[in-house]
Amino acid sequence: MKSLLIVTDAWHPQVNGVVRSIERTAAELERLGVRVEVLSPADYPTLPCPTYPEIRLSLTTPGAVRRRMAELDCEHLHIATEGPLGLLAGRIARGEALPFTTSYHTRFPEYLSARIPVPVAWSYGWLRRFHNSGNGCMVATRTLEDDLSARGFRNLMRWSRGVDHELFRPYEGSVLPAEVTGPVFMYVGRVAVEKNIAAFLDLDLPGSKVVVGDGPQLADLRARYREVLFTGAKSGEDLARHYASADVVVFPSLTDTFGNVVLEALACGVPVAAFPVMGPLDILGGTGAGVLDADLRLAALGALSVSPARARDLALEFTWQRSTRQFMENCMRAHTADSRVAA
Repeated sequence: MKSLLIVTDAWHPQVNGVVRSIERTAAELERLGVRVEVLSPADYPTLPCPTYPEIRLSLTTPGAVRRRMAELDCEHLHIATEGPLGLLAGRIARGEALPFTTSYHTRFPEYLSARIPVPVAWSYGWLRRFHNSGNGCMVATRTLEDDLSARGFRNLMRWSRGVDHELFRPYEGSVLPAEVTGPVFMYVGRVAVEKNIAAFLDLDLPGSKVVVGDGPQLADLRARYREVLFTGAKSGEDLARHYASADVVVFPSLTDTFGNVVLEALACGVPVAAFPVMGPLDILGGTGAGVLDADLRLAALGALSVSPARARDLALEFTWQRSTRQFMENCMRAHTADSRVAA
């Protein structure tokens, strides 16, 4: 594979796992000599997504997207998201018999149901039709693969994730204010209702709670939990130093498909407490690098006893190089399968 077009509705200025995964994968592919082009909302006028204005929805037409895809002239098409651009690109690819792969990053039916009363079965129905229309759908974990397979999704391919071990590493000292007493329990990520952050903030825990991130629920949580330190969004080394200032990172989400935050925390030598659900279960299950429990308080307290070295060692097993090789092999396999069908 010499050239790749990635179509994504998730792009800067959004800060989330989808954007980071695409960026790192593209960078690794280019190191391997693959030309990577990205078609994103940055190429078109946008409007804010209802109930989630940080997400921008592209305003364009099938003709404009078709022309742009032709100009970029890439060997393989990968559709990373199921938003306006992803849906248009899929429609164009099907109409022109172009092979393409997709990826399933977000449990959109559960996220939508958390905001408006839409039955998850309806959302899964149209997602299934979209992803099954391609030559392969990439998923991060076995648990997600099993879940989607049971819902009728086909041609599922594994594509795990990596973490930057040089940026996310143990650091000496704390960047938190002096009045933040230990032990420090920290949430890192988007501050949104689907992340279930209140389940963490409601816990009776010793020491201090810290929330690092931004999002539509930030003002509400700040008003309700005045004893909690809300730092806002952090990035780069500043983010890594915040991770390293925690004793435990608490990951309360019940809807994430993976959880890049889990890997970033572990890489900083910080154990993770989470529910035994998709994502944390796949990363932490049976490793001793964190604690999973249906009682999140017990998980958080238990994680205080986990070895920071064990957490770091587990994170070292996840590299972007290995992740990118998986991605590239999936694209090539999809192309080969499409050629066989055509023959």
